[in-house]
Amino acid sequence: MYSVYILECTDGTLYTGISTNVAERFAKHQAGKASRYTRSHQPVKIIYTEKAGTKSKALKREAQIKRMTRAEKIALCGKLV
Repeated sequence: MYSVYILECTDGTLYTGISTNVAERFAKHQAGKASRYTRSHQPVKIIYTEKAGTKSKALKREAQIKRMTRAEKIALCGKLV
């Protein structure tokens, strides 16, 4: 089962990705071993997860979220804009 997730980084930026184990993937991001972006933008916390089912569905949803504006992503996460 794949999930889509959004991380908040120390500089306030948001990172979106997919994984079968979000907690494990977050630990890899924090260790600097998951993505080039999170190596230079240290992730602080997971602010959103969404079950997506298959890898294909997760990749499509990830792309959809990445096209959103920052305000739309924050609204999706349930935070105040």
